[in-house]
Amino acid sequence: MPANHRYSAQTALLLLACTVLASCGSLSKVSDSSINPVNWVTPYKVDVIQGNFVSKEQVELLRPGMARDQVKAILGTPLMASLFHGDRWDYVFTLKRQGVEPQSYKYTVFFKGDQLERFEGDAMPSESEFIAKLGNKRKLGEIPVLEATEEQLTKAAAKSRPASETASAPASVPAGSPTASYPPLESPKQ
Repeated sequence: MPANHRYSAQTALLLLACTVLASCGSLSKVSDSSINPVNWVTPYKVDVIQGNFVSKEQVELLRPGMARDQVKAILGTPLMASLFHGDRWDYVFTLKRQGVEPQSYKYTVFFKGDQLERFEGDAMPSESEFIAKLGNKRKLGEIPVLEATEEQLTKAAAKSRPASETASAPASVPAGSPTASYPPLESPKQ
């Protein structure tokens, strides 16, 4: 087979493969599925967290008649405190993550003078419910146990000692060693 026919056959096969791949993207059934290679690569999108998260436990601590400082100690600094509405604090929290529907929570407290009059807003999740919603899709495997048994501790201590110490009784400080002397941390008062 001559060289020009071989190159034209390779070019024709390459064009055919490109056409097949391009047509796969136009089919609605295939483009929505995970089979389509175009869906395998997605750009990284940063999680956007804005505002103050107010939990159900924090809302339960609010009582009418509380001072502004007490409310601020419980809920934190409000996201929005308007000059035109000095007796109203708005706590807004939004969370936008890739592949998850955006979450938004709003809570408003109203004051009369310096005293909390009333409060209202969305049904707030508890801290544990909110953390459960943040669960990552990735599975990282089993979490190892972070506590050692007494047997494991003694075995590790025996491995770290030299052979001469393991034969005799364990000594915390050798008998003939000099004691360490350190300079004072502060200069003496004059």
